[in-house]
Amino acid sequence: MTPKPFSPEEIQRILGSLQSPAVFLNVTCDWPVLLWTVDHLSRCLGGKAVRFRMGRRQHEKKTPLFETQCSYVEARLEEFQSWTEGQTGAEDVGCFSNYPLSLYWAYADYKYIALLLQEKPSMFEDVVWSQFGFPGRNGRDSTLWIGTEGANTPCHLDSYGYNLVLQVQGRKRWHLFPPADTSCLYPSRIPYEESSVFSQVDVLQPDLQRFPAFRHARAYTVTLQPGQVLFVPRHWWHYVESVDPITVSVNSWIELEVDDEARVGEALTKAIVCALKTTPSNDNDDDWLNPTEEGLVGHDENMQYLNLAVGACMEKRGTTSHRGQQTQGTPACPGAKRDSRGKAKNTSSSSHQAEDPSSSSTPSTVPFGPHLIPVTWNQITNQETTEQNPKDQDRPSPSRDCDIIRSSSVTQNTPPRPVSGSRAQHQHGGEGMSSSGSASDPLVLPQPGCRDGGSPPPGDRDQGKGDRAHCPVSITTDDLLQCLVHPEVIARVSELLMERVRSGTATIP
Repeated sequence: MTPKPFSPEEIQRILGSLQSPAVFLNVTCDWPVLLWTVDHLSRCLGGKAVRFRMGRRQHEKKTPLFETQCSYVEARLEEFQSWTEGQTGAEDVGCFSNYPLSLYWAYADYKYIALLLQEKPSMFEDVVWSQFGFPGRNGRDSTLWIGTEGANTPCHLDSYGYNLVLQVQGRKRWHLFPPADTSCLYPSRIPYEESSVFSQVDVLQPDLQRFPAFRHARAYTVTLQPGQVLFVPRHWWHYVESVDPITVSVNSWIELEVDDEARVGEALTKAIVCALKTTPSNDNDDDWLNPTEEGLVGHDENMQYLNLAVGACMEKRGTTSHRGQQTQGTPACPGAKRDSRGKAKNTSSSSHQAEDPSSSSTPSTVPFGPHLIPVTWNQITNQETTEQNPKDQDRPSPSRDCDIIRSSSVTQNTPPRPVSGSRAQHQHGGEGMSSSGSASDPLVLPQPGCRDGGSPPPGDRDQGKGDRAHCPVSITTDDLLQCLVHPEVIARVSELLMERVRSGTATIP
């Protein structure tokens, strides 16, 4: 057996040192999960139905296609496979018969393996995250993603932890953006999903008139091949698309101690979003709740979650120093993504404690090379790395682990990042609201007596305030929300809440 390039302890040190995306090669060649093709999974699941998200291939608007805008079908993997092979009869493809393959893509995304394969628990052991230094972590703590060419996940960031993604079948292209570029991605919590902050920008076809700051965003692009594992650092934005007829991937989110602070922000966000969006009004008729959410709870329960999150964070801070350190942090107990209550979204999680990757007394140098490739934002036309047999480069297979990495930037000469809250940022549309009811455009308050938002004519400068009636501003509930739950605002309010608790000025019921 060929020795692994890194031991579990070495991978833990690497993960503790990495601050940008990277791809691991030759680590998973003996993992049984690499046999999890759609054909294999179809036989394992038998007649079990899986929910697929259906999206149109030609999305005309230069806006993201969010999950609230998609259709959904329940189908067996056998029917899905027949559909991807061009069959159209309802007896062969089931509900897919209503969706021509030339017009639609399908995505069974975010499927908890613990639920999907609960009748076959032995298959959990096929996913060997223990070789990455996480004892006991396997398929039970992972999610499965099955899609067709064109299937995609809207650009977003995950509030908690970092992400390890194993490609099993086909290839996926990842477009990643660093946390420092958040203002260029125009963050939004509509549609609302716990622990996901969406971008309002279609990163492949951006509308630079509505989102001018996006031209300064730095794109890190990598095409992930079967057998490779992508490390996605905490709070990195990512848009993911399938580029082959069928793709299968498995991922696991690694929780961190700093997630306790993020959990306060998530509980606060949920309380604000639900309070405003459930209030009857003329502009509250949109599909604002993501289909991944289980449902709504009342304001009292949301406030209870917020109090629990603040209490847990304050307790953790009482025993933790260096809370402002900008590192990946210490992994907490492994498991799936969690909600604002700290409850795992998955129904089961491992009880093993992850090893602290920063436990080494001396800083580690990241050993980039043939087995660990950095994903950089400098424009590289075509960087290729091959394994033992370069002749196999054009024959992808589940057990092969060669890599094609393409890194690019949106602009070759990227200007300095806009300073948060600065005039420059607002000039670039970093956090503005729209005077036309859209949260994507900067709000320009009109001068009295001016219909176009510019300066009033000289003769009108002394007119009274009543002239403002000629310059209506239409601020919607969503416009208000985009400001109230902006990540920077939520972070500051979270700090203020904890300061009130710490100083004893919080209201005692």
